[in-house]
Amino acid sequence: MKEYQEYFDANQSLWNAKTSIHVKSDFYDMPSFMSGETSLRKVELEELPNLSGQSLLHLQCHFGQDTLSLERMGAISTGVDISDQAILEARRIRDDLGLKSTFVQCNVLETDKHVSDMFDIVYTSYGTIIWLPDLKLWAEQIALRLKPGGRFFMAEFHPVLHLFDWAKDKIAYNYFNNGVPYMEIEEGTYADNNADIKMKEYFWQHSLSDIMTALRNEGMEITEFIEYDYSPYKLDDTFRHRADQEYVFDHGNVTLPHTFVLKAIKK
Repeated sequence: MKEYQEYFDANQSLWNAKTSIHVKSDFYDMPSFMSGETSLRKVELEELPNLSGQSLLHLQCHFGQDTLSLERMGAISTGVDISDQAILEARRIRDDLGLKSTFVQCNVLETDKHVSDMFDIVYTSYGTIIWLPDLKLWAEQIALRLKPGGRFFMAEFHPVLHLFDWAKDKIAYNYFNNGVPYMEIEEGTYADNNADIKMKEYFWQHSLSDIMTALRNEGMEITEFIEYDYSPYKLDDTFRHRADQEYVFDHGNVTLPHTFVLKAIKK
C-alpha cells in the first residue's frame, strides 16, 4: 500500500473538495432525496434482491445517498469511503433523516482494519474501481467481509467506455491495466463542470477479466453478468438522452457497452 500512498492522498483531497460541491449540485438533487426519493437507478432497482433485514456493506459510498437509499429498502447498511468530508456529510444527512446507517472513513483496500462485521451483501456502484490500483486487494476485502453464502452486487461503468476521450471522440486510454496510473488535472466535476476545482487525480484501467479473475481467486462464484448499452447518468455533454435514465455516447452508428451488473456469491 505504501507505494500507492501519494496517489491515494491526492485522490482523497480531490474527493474532499468535490463533496461540498456535489451535495449542493442539481446532479445529486438533495431536496428530492431528503423528501424521500431514492438515489438508486433503475438498473440497480431491477437487479437487487430483497434487502429486508439484510446486512449490507457499501464500498466507496461517497456521501451516502445510495447507502441511505439501500437502508430505506430494508437493508442494515454500512458505508465506507476514503473521503473524510464525504463521511461527515453522510452522517449529517443520516441524522437529519433519522436513519441508522453506519459510515466509516477508510481506504476501501483497508476496510478490514476498520470494519469487523460480516455482511449478507457487499455492494458497489459506478465509478469506483478506477480509483484502485490492485483488484486483488479489492476482491480480498469483499471476500473477507462476506458471510459464507453472502452475495456481492456490482453496478459499474463498462471498461470499454473508459477507452474514450469523449470530448475528442477518440480512443485515448488503454483497456488493460499496466500498473501505471493515469494522472490528469481535473477541472470542475461531473456534477458541476463550472466548479472551482483544479486538482490532480490518479486512476487505473481494469478489464472485465481483471474484475472477474480477482473475484474468482477469492472464492467468489459469478452468478450473473449483464451488459447495458446505456449509462444511467449523463457523464458528459457528448452523451445523448435516449429514454428515462438512459444516456448514450454516440460513436457513429456503433452500439457500445456503457454499464454492467455483476453478481457473485461467496462459496
